[in-house]
Amino acid sequence: MNLPPKVTGRAFARLAEIGAATQGQALRVAVEGGGCSGFQYEIALDTPKTDDLVLEGQGEKVVVDAVSLPFLENATIDFTEELIGARFTIDNPNATASCGCGTSFSM
Repeated sequence: MNLPPKVTGRAFARLAEIGAATQGQALRVAVEGGGCSGFQYEIALDTPKTDDLVLEGQGEKVVVDAVSLPFLENATIDFTEELIGARFTIDNPNATASCGCGTSFSM
């Protein structure tokens, strides 16, 4: 059974802070070939498309396209604030390895 990714309250709260929904935007999380480990995450504000999986919370949306969805099965999309900066992060149980940048992984 395929489990869609989960989005934390912190991630939705950050989207609300930056006013994504009021601009008609959603956080798009996609997986593309490339990066130092074979796949990399693309995270950006984008307009939702009709075939996207839409995850909603706190009036905000996170969208994942159909091609990226299998790579993000049961993953957690979060927002973290650390000394090096604040960013959206992906905790992906499907990744067998990842690199130090946190945006590249292999399966």
